[in-house]
Formats: sequence, structure tokens, C-alpha cells
Amino acid sequence: MIAKLSGTLDDTGPDWAVIDVSGVGYLVHCSAKTLTALGIAGDAVTVHTEMQVSENDVRLIGFASGAERAWFRLLTAVQGVGSKMALAVLSALSTEELQRACAGGDAATVARAQGVGPKLAGRIVNELKDKAGGLPTAPGATGAGGAALPAGPASADAVSALQNLGFKPPVAAQAVAQALDELGEDAQLDALIRVALKRATR
Repeated sequence: MIAKLSGTLDDTGPDWAVIDVSGVGYLVHCSAKTLTALGIAGDAVTVHTEMQVSENDVRLIGFASGAERAWFRLLTAVQGVGSKMALAVLSALSTEELQRACAGGDAATVARAQGVGPKLAGRIVNELKDKAGGLPTAPGATGAGGAALPAGPASADAVSALQNLGFKPPVAAQAVAQALDELGEDAQLDALIRVALKRATR
């Protein structure tokens, strides 16, 4: 599985970019916000990726941050939300705006995304509402209590796990952020929880 690409931005289109990595061009499908963050052709870029394999297609989805990728995974877990719809949501809303909308039950904000009707927006908000406080947002965003929310791909599940064990959201978020610093952004969930538990009990 390809989890990340670092190279040169070769070309872009309405919903895609080509990343040149040592002479090999990778086509990645992106949200509008990720395309904006990548810059212009010739820039050095790093994109977090999600590989999707279907019966007739293999494609890479690219994200400017691990937080955006984590939200993409959560959105596509909602019934009726495919990769195209998830990218539409992430094109219309930043991860911070999406977190606020889900936490506040604001389906109208989610419905701003192209192709997302009120019924589907309501389903997205309802399914993600309880998780929103522990979900990652873009670097620098903060959660309840002012705690920085970690942006690694497994961070949402790790924060949720610590909260289920009785830790308050700010404590859980801080412990997972420290564990990510120690293990790296692509740390596996079990290792992340194990290290975060040690940090949270200090």
C-alpha cells in the first residue's frame, strides 16, 4: 500500500494532480483544498495517500495532511458516501469546519458540499457527531479545552480509545500527540494506544 508520496508537482487538473517521484508520475485524486495547498507545477510536495482498489479500477487519493486523510476514511465509512462524495465534502469544508459541523449537529453546513443533499448530510452528522471531539483536524487546530488534536491516520481511533478508558478529551488528545511525536505519523493503532497510555498516566 502506498501511504505517502514525496516528489515534484508535475501537473494538476480539476480534481487530480500528478506527482513526479524519481521520474515516475503518480496520478492522485484530490480535494480542491488539497490542490490549493500543493501549489504550482515544479513545487516540491508531499501528499498522504489512500489506495482504493475496485474490480475495474485502482486509484490513489491524495491529501495535504494526515488529518484530511483520517476524515476521508471516516466519511467513506458512512453509508452512501463514496470517495467522490467524501472529496466533495473535503473540498467544501476544512477539517476544522467539518469537525464543528459534526459536533454541533449542523447538517446544513455539510450540505454545502456539491452533490450532498440534506438527507445524506444529516446521516453524516448523526454518525460522526459522537466521534467529532476526538477526530483530527488540520495541524494547529484545537479541540475541546484547547488541546491540540493529533493529525496521524490512526489518531482518531487512539483518542477515542483513551476516552473510552476514562481519560478526558484534552488529556487523551495530548497523550496521543506525544505518542505520535515518538512513533511517527504512520504509527499503528495498537502501538499508538500503548505509548499514549504511558504518557497519559504520567
